Amino acid sequence: MTMRRWICLVLLACAARANARDVAKPMLARVKDIASIEGVRENQLVGYGIVVGLQGTGDSQQTSFPVQTLAATLLRMGVSVSPSAIRVQNMAAVFVSAQLPEFADSGAKIDVTVSSAGDAKSIEGGVLLMTPLYGADGRIYAQSQGPVVLGGYSVSANGSSKTVNHATTGRIPLGAMVERAAPTALGSRREFVLALHEADFRSAGAMADAINSQVQGVGARAIDSRRIELHVNPSLDVPGALARVEAVEVPFYPKARVVVNERTGTVVIGGLVVLQPVSILHGGLSVNVVTQYSVSQPGPLNQGQTEVVPVTRLEAKDKPVNRIELKQGATVDELVRDLQMIGATARDVISILQAMHSAGALEAEIEVL
Repeated sequence: MTMRRWICLVLLACAARANARDVAKPMLARVKDIASIEGVRENQLVGYGIVVGLQGTGDSQQTSFPVQTLAATLLRMGVSVSPSAIRVQNMAAVFVSAQLPEFADSGAKIDVTVSSAGDAKSIEGGVLLMTPLYGADGRIYAQSQGPVVLGGYSVSANGSSKTVNHATTGRIPLGAMVERAAPTALGSRREFVLALHEADFRSAGAMADAINSQVQGVGARAIDSRRIELHVNPSLDVPGALARVEAVEVPFYPKARVVVNERTGTVVIGGLVVLQPVSILHGGLSVNVVTQYSVSQPGPLNQGQTEVVPVTRLEAKDKPVNRIELKQGATVDELVRDLQMIGATARDVISILQAMHSAGALEAEIEVL
């Protein structure tokens, strides 16, 4: 049994002052990289179909809906077969998903992703039969069909198996043809709204000022921390004006953020993160209970019986506390390097950063994946 490591945090100077961010030089980014035009976006499509041509790796008989789908497909082709009479393992029921790009018109081709919906072992070598792809409004926007390409495989023989990546998910490059374009009209519009990917009043104001000063004939006004209203002069070509707006480089003020992934032990720290004075003491106590079994035999001419007796041994290890001292103005990168030098693992760093945030010593937003 192992007790959890303990981490204690108390005061010590180790980082830069918070107001250093206000005088720091802002980042420059293009409008198209940090904002998007409302109404001009991709649309998600999804459909249900079957993949055929598998080598016995399809859905089993316990999964009933693939057989029903096959019977309905055969009926549309003039073949009437009862689902209970079908015994096949060379097909698999799948869901097909795709992204319909903005301004994609009828006849354009897009990529699709095919994923098994039943208990198929692999869809390698299969062919997707014609599958309609629906939008959120329930209308058909594309039709998909073609051979499935996998980035992995699954092989088994005589009780041994080997699997690389996911053998139940594949792609069909340019495997869907657009039948209906999503309505996105620009020609008659003169009013547009830019939406920042990350809300910030300062970034919104700076973007509006940069557009007004660099793009003639386009007026910009910040509505709130996320939206900037655009007005295009009637004498200008709308696509050309929007292209010039998207190419404008504007000052950008991102949030200080620390992203941690507890499953993989990954820590990503933004460059704007600062620390308040803090001291870190790190150590650990582990207690292991080890049980071994020995055979107990009775003495000569004794009426006893031979038995297996457990012998328990207790082991305790107390690690010394490690102390970190950082000078005034130190960054989080230096903190992480010092933690690595004392043997702290990635998960220890995650716990320490979370404890510092709770104590108010870490001025950043922590996002846990």
